[in-house]
Amino acid sequence: MLKTLERLLNWSSGLMAAMALFAIMWLTLIDVSGRKFLNNSVPGGLEMTEILMVIVIFGALPLVSWRSEHVVFDTLDAFIPDWLKGLQARMVHLICAGAFAMMAWLMTTRAERFAEYGDITVHLQLPLSPVAWLMSGLLLLTALVHLVFVAVPPVAAAHGGPAREGEPS
Repeated sequence: MLKTLERLLNWSSGLMAAMALFAIMWLTLIDVSGRKFLNNSVPGGLEMTEILMVIVIFGALPLVSWRSEHVVFDTLDAFIPDWLKGLQARMVHLICAGAFAMMAWLMTTRAERFAEYGDITVHLQLPLSPVAWLMSGLLLLTALVHLVFVAVPPVAAAHGGPAREGEPS
């Protein structure tokens, strides 16, 4: 089941983040070339880059959590007994799930406000609410990843990731 979830994450949020990063690369190339050779930049290029960066960052969040590739403060791990490390890992995942769920809820209220007020970008006149809804959905997906790890501890060997809870680094 965990392999299937990993495949779904790779093909959904991973592919979305990769495509957005690829689009940023081409947008930057075209924009810089246009400025250099034609004295003209891409209209709304900054807005498009900002929206694509949101997709890259928030699209990568579920995968970073799934692979436990986030920043870890492990200075005190040498002092924690082995029997407590599993409980500690589950508590950390539970706290992370709660934090990401809270951020998703806050982003949902922001998306509703954007939709209600009809907020749009300055140059391209694109609505902001779909971007905020996407952010909210990806935050919620990240919270669900952490909830999975409350019940089932992640296994590094499953996908060749870094050492996990209770494993030597």
